[in-house]
Amino acid sequence: MRAAEDRAGAIVGTVEYRDLGPLRAQETVAFARACGEVDPRLLDPDSAGFEVHPLYLPSVLRGPGGGVAAEYRADGMFRDEVPGTDGLDVRLMAGGQSVTFHRPVPLGDPITVRRSLDTVERKGRPGSDFLLLTVSKTYRASGAGDLATVTERFIVR
Repeated sequence: MRAAEDRAGAIVGTVEYRDLGPLRAQETVAFARACGEVDPRLLDPDSAGFEVHPLYLPSVLRGPGGGVAAEYRADGMFRDEVPGTDGLDVRLMAGGQSVTFHRPVPLGDPITVRRSLDTVERKGRPGSDFLLLTVSKTYRASGAGDLATVTERFIVR
């Protein structure tokens, strides 16, 4: 865990950008269905009131092409999703997420996510300690502007 703490500590404040491309109606509808939604505004892209499920955007980690095998950890997470842990034999867990929505998500407008590691904290007691990493993300559409701000926490053991 010391290696993860050192690696993550070295990149606190570093900003990364990832191009997610434009969101497509077919994928947002599939997400809404998987969430058990029945609201036609989330399920019928041909309706005048169609909207993207608000939680779809923070769930998008890669662009339309998705990832390739080399980008995944053995546990199925993307290798770079938890800063400082790539290639290390650590256990990862979600430690909470907060999302602030700024405006509706547009279809067809290319999306970019800005990500930075804000803090690395050692928590717990000696022998049962863990790291708590706090990551900030801002999702932005090229035409519409900021869509959502997300704060995620990851537990590293």
